[in-house]
Amino acid sequence: MIVDNRSALFGSVLHRKGRIIAVASGKGGVGKTWFAANLAYALARQGRRCLLFDGDLGLANVDIQLGLMPEHDISTVLRGTATMDQAVVAHAGGFDILAGRSGSGQVALSDPLVHGRIGRILQRAAEIYGVVIIDLGAGLDPFVRKVAAAADVALVVATDEPTSLTDAYAVLKLHRQDRAQGVAAPHLVINFAKSKAQGEVTFQTLARASQNFLGETPGLLGVIRRDERVRSAIRRQTLLPLLYPEADAVRDTRDAAGQLAPLLEAGI
Repeated sequence: MIVDNRSALFGSVLHRKGRIIAVASGKGGVGKTWFAANLAYALARQGRRCLLFDGDLGLANVDIQLGLMPEHDISTVLRGTATMDQAVVAHAGGFDILAGRSGSGQVALSDPLVHGRIGRILQRAAEIYGVVIIDLGAGLDPFVRKVAAAADVALVVATDEPTSLTDAYAVLKLHRQDRAQGVAAPHLVINFAKSKAQGEVTFQTLARASQNFLGETPGLLGVIRRDERVRSAIRRQTLLPLLYPEADAVRDTRDAAGQLAPLLEAGI
């Protein structure tokens, strides 16, 4: 019998309506926030109702990347000066956003009571939306580890840079320690790849290390090819598919969203 300790943060996965996706990375600068936002767009295009939550409580920037100026964010919800419904803002891409508050993370990172309150907010959001994507902060702090372990699907974004590979392996290792017995390993997203083939080589490097030292192999959700138009979209504070719908990175993210569908249905 599998004991699912994910109930400690989000409630029992066996009874929860909706799925929670955690997007993590070992280090910054790998395009994690960009991927989370564009994944939300791709899932919305599948007809799913989706909420993107900025879970980088120390350096929140989803709202900045997408050119939003929300009146409320997770900090006002936690203080009780706004409800979740009041804090959520709609994006033109067809999904909703619950913004974080840059610089507010120190309390949340150290206070289990705050962890629990955020967990209850996200549990309710999953029931309302069906899919919640959490853009976690880079690194391995306790809040990031707890959310990644509690999510229905954990995604780790990495590139072919040696520091990214090392830090992504650290995420895989700690996730192996943190999650409930029998829960699936994270899936990898290889970003900024020169080609599909190069991205698969990067994935195999991590997969071999995981198999050799952790005794399990992560899945590959997708390879996102490098596209210089991504920078243009970020500078213009908008989503790449709204500017360049046929860009390679857009197609690759759409393919990754397609691979995610059965994981959401299975809740693993």
